[in-house]
Amino acid sequence: MRKKIYIILLVVFIMIACTNEQSLEVAVYETSANGNKLTKVTEFSTSEAKASITLHPEKIYQTITGFGGAFTESSAYLLNKVGKKNRNIIIKAYFGREGANYSLTRTHMNSCDFSLSQYSYAPNEDKELKDFSVKEDIDDLIPMIKEAMATSEDGFKIFASPWTAPPWMKDNKHWVGGKLLPEYYGAWALFFSKYIDAYKAQGIDIWGFTVENEPHGNGDNWESMHFTPEEMTDFVQNHLGPRLEEDGKGDKIILGYDQNREGLKEWVDVMYKDEASSKYYHGTAIHWYESTYEIFPEALQYAHNKAPDKYLIQTEACVDAEVPKWKDDAWYWSKEATDWGWDWAPENQKHLHPKYVPVYRYARDIIGCLNNWVDGWVDWNMVLDRQGGPNWFKNWCVAPVIVDPDKDEVYFTPLYYTMAHFSKYIRPEAKVINIENSDQDLMVAAAKNPDGSIAVVVFNATKEAKQFSLALGEKSKDISINAQAIQTIVIAN
Repeated sequence: MRKKIYIILLVVFIMIACTNEQSLEVAVYETSANGNKLTKVTEFSTSEAKASITLHPEKIYQTITGFGGAFTESSAYLLNKVGKKNRNIIIKAYFGREGANYSLTRTHMNSCDFSLSQYSYAPNEDKELKDFSVKEDIDDLIPMIKEAMATSEDGFKIFASPWTAPPWMKDNKHWVGGKLLPEYYGAWALFFSKYIDAYKAQGIDIWGFTVENEPHGNGDNWESMHFTPEEMTDFVQNHLGPRLEEDGKGDKIILGYDQNREGLKEWVDVMYKDEASSKYYHGTAIHWYESTYEIFPEALQYAHNKAPDKYLIQTEACVDAEVPKWKDDAWYWSKEATDWGWDWAPENQKHLHPKYVPVYRYARDIIGCLNNWVDGWVDWNMVLDRQGGPNWFKNWCVAPVIVDPDKDEVYFTPLYYTMAHFSKYIRPEAKVINIENSDQDLMVAAAKNPDGSIAVVVFNATKEAKQFSLALGEKSKDISINAQAIQTIVIAN
């Protein structure tokens, strides 16, 4: 009798052990239209008709550079307007480990539309730039960056982008439009070098640059300067690259292009034409404003294949041409937003700019980018006010965090949590891995972090909850995702 009991117990123990061995241990965090905000989910509905998502970590793609947003004068100015408590809450929400833990950031070199006025660090005509100064950034931008640095335990990279050279270097002598005169190519390259030194003196290391924000221009509305692919490559190959190298700054990253994806082929063909043209380019920068829904995977793949060992970074994105909705989460989950193209795109491009759901646009684009070789994704302003500014041109936009400085109130929109699903859980040096997904209604991307953990991001844009089985090797886990939801599933090492 005793022997029979031992046998039964042994069988039970074996069954439990086998069950545990086959179960995948996961932590699931969800943001959804029904109110979840990076909420940890432990209860899952089940269904016989479930999809399957299978991870293949042995097959790797690009190495992640990071995720984050931009330090703008507008955002920094607003942080100075809110109370100390709310300022700290916002900085920690973006840069603390308990928050979004941003790892890749951008700022503007000279003024941009999200500045309070137009200015240059070298306002006086002088090729040697003897009066170069970043004094315009001392009160707002630099304190915001330094506070973020002090808050971030893991650190973050920061790259700078000029919207324009000072007007005296340009053929039209204006802030808006025009081209850099060839006689000032050397002075403009020196400008970049002096900027590195000036920020270094403030305790800030600049990781790199994009050569020019939106070299096709912006419709001649705010600060801009035009380059053709050939002109930019000439400037980088013969002036900017050699200048930084000569000044002992050859390790600084130079990203070419920095505009919409549809123009990628034309640019990378010139940038990476040969060894000489590509020598000083470390990668390509892109924006998302060509469409509210189209990812342009063919263009992204073409750019990667043209220079597979170089960066491909999404450097700017936002809900543009909209005044933010205040404390109205439902709007960010509804198909109500329009972009610049809704009113201004040519008739043959109108189809690229329909009404859209803001959360969907972010989630869809980031996952689509990760699955098409993009290694970094950077949002635009981190903080704006209820009008969508300040912006000297009144080019109102939305940021993940909105503040009312008069009432000292802060609103974390669903876009903040959407960004955090990636930035918090997919860390620099992670490797994007292969996945198989049987449900075309789900968008999925996955990456293996340096610590061995795997982060899987699942996006469900449908109006129905979905069930799926997540498999890694012999182990699996049945998971459900709410309607209109984004999940990050973390598999510990």
